[in-house]
Amino acid sequence: MSDQEKNELNISTSWNAYNEQCPTRLMLNRIADKWAVLLLGLLERETKRFSTLQRETDGISQKMLTQTLRSLERDGLIQRTVYASVPPKVEYSITPLGFTLVAPLAAIRVWSETHIEEVLAAQSAYDKAQDSEQQQPNVRKIVFN
Repeated sequence: MSDQEKNELNISTSWNAYNEQCPTRLMLNRIADKWAVLLLGLLERETKRFSTLQRETDGISQKMLTQTLRSLERDGLIQRTVYASVPPKVEYSITPLGFTLVAPLAAIRVWSETHIEEVLAAQSAYDKAQDSEQQQPNVRKIVFN
């Protein structure tokens, strides 16, 4: 995209996700959405129909699947193809832009699967400490370095 095209679309050449007004935060929200991550992972392998995506994504409602697919399509990460048939056949596939997210998202998924036991242990320890603190409210742990 040329600088002139960027100016016409009011696109900055430098983004800062730490800035509250930066639109890159929208993409961070999309990437942080569990349904988006799971759907992109499924579509990485092959084109799929809506019913297949719903069946393979345990726990997603029809409404949430529809909303997530629309958002991913709007962002250019997936493509929706409608075939003229009765009833209409609709398929979803990942776009080249969507493929650029596959490796980072897979790394996060693998990290989650690899470290979930440590996370669960940390949560359990934290919860026990909170319960203990509530039973003895005057006890405080102070650490000096």
